[in-house]
Amino acid sequence: MNNRILIVGGGICGLTSALALQQKQIDFVVFEAVPEIKTVGAGITLAGNAMRVLKKLGADEEVKQKGHLISSMLINDDNGKIISFMDAEKISRKHGLDNIAIHRAELHKALLKNIPSKKIITNKKAISYEAKPEGVIIHYEDGSFTEGMAAIVADGINSSIRKKLLPHTIPRYSGYTCWRGVVENIWNLQHHAVETWGPQGRFGYVPIGNNKVYWFACKNAKQNDEALKKYSVTDLVSNFKSYNQPIPSILESTRASELIWSDIIDLKPIARFAYGRVLLMGDAAHATTPNLGQGACMAMEDAIHVAHELEQHKADVANAFTSFESKRIARTHYIVNASYRLGKLAQAENAFGIKLRNALFRAIPNWVNERQMARMLDI
Repeated sequence: MNNRILIVGGGICGLTSALALQQKQIDFVVFEAVPEIKTVGAGITLAGNAMRVLKKLGADEEVKQKGHLISSMLINDDNGKIISFMDAEKISRKHGLDNIAIHRAELHKALLKNIPSKKIITNKKAISYEAKPEGVIIHYEDGSFTEGMAAIVADGINSSIRKKLLPHTIPRYSGYTCWRGVVENIWNLQHHAVETWGPQGRFGYVPIGNNKVYWFACKNAKQNDEALKKYSVTDLVSNFKSYNQPIPSILESTRASELIWSDIIDLKPIARFAYGRVLLMGDAAHATTPNLGQGACMAMEDAIHVAHELEQHKADVANAFTSFESKRIARTHYIVNASYRLGKLAQAENAFGIKLRNALFRAIPNWVNERQMARMLDI
């Protein structure tokens, strides 16, 4: 066996982990399933906790340059009346952290930029592992295998390694489905992340840099609904036509070829992340719904923590992974559960329930929202 850490997965968690290990001078190799690392998705918002990680890794300035600063977060009803307001700029000043919205492709480029290409091996889909007293062996779909001192498993919510470790854990459907897209920012939208909650579903949009706007739309549905899966831009325009502008206009500006659809799923909290020399991280360990905007942020936090633990426990990788688990499990469980509950509230369709929810949200003092945000930012 050698002293390399095998990183299974070349997504946000895997690449951030590579940067964190590289900074600590810990040897690693990233193994990615697809032939070429490409971005799936559209926009993403990186809260202050993720930006703190990127700052530690020296990647924050490029992300700021390619992304767009978010100074406030608003939730409106379908008539445009404010339900909740968060002064992100005030919180940023207090904690010294920015919130940046960016296209996923630009984030991947920023992460890949400082990782030597020889450290990333593509077309290697991990399917199983073997635990050895002195290390671990990862087996791939093509019949090959790799030996290493330990394995960081960051291959997403459908992780094959997690399924071997925990065969009964399956992704949990949230109860709603989602469409996403990116359009030109012809409305001069600046620095605000906006969500609209109404009886026809939820709609959100945020400027992401390069004069682009990322948007998403969610509707309650049965899982893998064939009719909604086939929804076109025209169908979405019809569904949200009564919502305040610029929502109908954003949808009308979306190209059919760039419409992305998926059901929203997460992973019900699991009891363990560490299994000897194998560690589950990111979405493989604690996939969350996107309602708090913390999925990628939690993955980045994982990366900085695992590098620290490996540095502190150089002689005992299993102990490093156990220590990581003890420090990360409660926080990630909190995020998963809070995001799941918020999604249920946001997707309310009953008129009375909507009216009651909106009244309750409007009654929450700003300091309560700020305290909850500060809790998320504290890593």
